[in-house]
Amino acid sequence: MFTFALTIVPPLAILAYFVFSDRFREPNSMILKTFFLGIAITIPAGYLNTFIIDTFDDGTQFRMAFLSGFVGGGPVEEILKFSILYYFILREKEFNEPMDGIVYGVTASLGFATLENIDYVFNMDWGGVVTSQDVAFYRSFSAIPLHGLCGVIMGFNFGKYVFTSDTKYLSYSLLAPILVHGFYNFIVGYNFLLALIIIIIALIFFIKINSSLKNLQKNKKNENEKKKI
Repeated sequence: MFTFALTIVPPLAILAYFVFSDRFREPNSMILKTFFLGIAITIPAGYLNTFIIDTFDDGTQFRMAFLSGFVGGGPVEEILKFSILYYFILREKEFNEPMDGIVYGVTASLGFATLENIDYVFNMDWGGVVTSQDVAFYRSFSAIPLHGLCGVIMGFNFGKYVFTSDTKYLSYSLLAPILVHGFYNFIVGYNFLLALIIIIIALIFFIKINSSLKNLQKNKKNENEKKKI
């Protein structure tokens, strides 16, 4: 029971932080829809990643790290997450301010991360090197924040695209998470601690961006209240 809690609580906790940071809360139905779409894309991502590794891996550490970072892993997973925002969220009437991009981006990413985490913790054979509880603990400080970070980066730029119509932000919303995810997967193949430090620093930076957007929302809310008076 403790291992299962350690597996699902971290992604849900990060998700709750961003969802409840939104002063103009998104409908629960939209959050659930986006979350379960994130869960759904875990299945094709798993098959694609497995196919890529089985087809192109030559057994060397470099090839494995490169494939998981820049051929499978990063590109595959972030493209699928991006497809949720572009095909299922973009035209929803509830998507009505830049902060919503972050909320939906993080929700899709952490839906994905939740099922992926369950798979890594309970279905992977670690050969007795580590326990399931160890895997859940390490991923709660590494892979889970990574997915949250990629969701923030994707959603931040996607929101800017929606409200400026500048297509460069649409490109950033896909390419930036692919690069971040790719470099993480590549680095973690060599140095777990370095990858962890980079992710934590980057996540703190984007939490600060989220806080700035919250302040903008607060000012907007105050302006609306003044207009009513």
